[in-house]
Amino acid sequence: MTAVSASGSSNSGAAASAAPASRHPWRAVISASIGNALEWFDLVVYGFFAVTISALFFPNHDENTSLLLTLGTFGVSFFMRPLGAVVIGVYADRKGRRAALTLSILLMMVGTLIIALLPTYAAIGVMAPIGIVLARMIQGFSAGGEFGSATAFLAEHAPNRRGFYSSFQVASQGLTTLLAAGFGAVLTTTLTPDQMQSWGWRVPFLFGLLIGPVAYYIRRHVDETPEFLQAETTDTPLRDTLSHQKERLLLAMGVVIVATVSTYLVLYMPTYAVKQLGLPPSAAFAATLATGVVQMLFAPLVGHWSDRYGRIPPMRLAALLLLVSIWPLFWLLSHYPGFGVMLAVQVVLGLMMTLYFGALPALASEIFPVKTRTTGLSLSYNIAVTLFGGFAPFILTWLISATGSKLAPSFYLMVCAVVSLAALGQTRARLGIR
Repeated sequence: MTAVSASGSSNSGAAASAAPASRHPWRAVISASIGNALEWFDLVVYGFFAVTISALFFPNHDENTSLLLTLGTFGVSFFMRPLGAVVIGVYADRKGRRAALTLSILLMMVGTLIIALLPTYAAIGVMAPIGIVLARMIQGFSAGGEFGSATAFLAEHAPNRRGFYSSFQVASQGLTTLLAAGFGAVLTTTLTPDQMQSWGWRVPFLFGLLIGPVAYYIRRHVDETPEFLQAETTDTPLRDTLSHQKERLLLAMGVVIVATVSTYLVLYMPTYAVKQLGLPPSAAFAATLATGVVQMLFAPLVGHWSDRYGRIPPMRLAALLLLVSIWPLFWLLSHYPGFGVMLAVQVVLGLMMTLYFGALPALASEIFPVKTRTTGLSLSYNIAVTLFGGFAPFILTWLISATGSKLAPSFYLMVCAVVSLAALGQTRARLGIR
């Protein structure tokens, strides 16, 4: 967990031992986790209910085209993420992590409010898809600053246990998957298709609006991180990052790729199960619940292990496992479609994804020095997510359509695993992070 000196950085092992720890790190965990879960909940729900939203806001005589338009809109919001990363990341490095987290939660609530209340295409015509795009862009801008701000916030409250505390960034995303899939399972089981299209799909978004004020209040009253308060700040974090830390940005982006693609593959699985396997939506959502449970419970263990044994070993193992097992998993799922197989695949995929993702926040935070940490984290993460993760559901749907193979999603993840394995090797060799 040590980084050799390079332009604009310092030895992170020494920094961790010298940096102060918060007296109440669990307050930081609760603050970041609740808000972070809400941020990702609003994004994940859109992906989970893509089939319903496509019929209501992007009607088309061809169902596949309608779904592609919806998933494309899901990806459009990711064009806003690098902009949000720059604006909110720079704000966090200049004004503090807490201020940035408060801003991001307010913006996410605005985007969610638009989606929750927006009339459908049948009521207002073309203004409906335009409204969806606007809401997704606001949410994308907000999410662009969330990962970097929340990760830095968690990592800097307890530098000596950086892996454990920052892993709650991942655990809270598991809670998001659990909540979103839970809503999907309950709603698709208890409501008729007409009720789902009429009002049922809005329920999760309204739930997010109820939790938003609570998350805002908690973030508004939590302490700033001791490491940020002690560190020297800069008025030009973006310029410093782009001028002196380009190699670090590229390495961090490479490390993130397989994590973001595997995350959005999980998000895509309910759509895949319904459209490609013919499973009922309730079964697809119920199987996805398992992934959320695995991620929520397993991530802190991975973070703890990374504090003791290093960040890269579990991440490298997970990337290798994904590389060699993802094709057999999809082969099994396509040849034996059913709830039991779907559940098993989701559990295995969740374990491998969390083994990689659980140590990622700590590793990424140690790539950058404190004074530019949020800017570097936000930029590297969101550029990688925009290019490889945000359009993953669209790419996967297109690959299946173009190749005629239900195994096509595995090819994309295999390529991404190879790229991230190379980035992990270079991160260790060039920066000395273990």
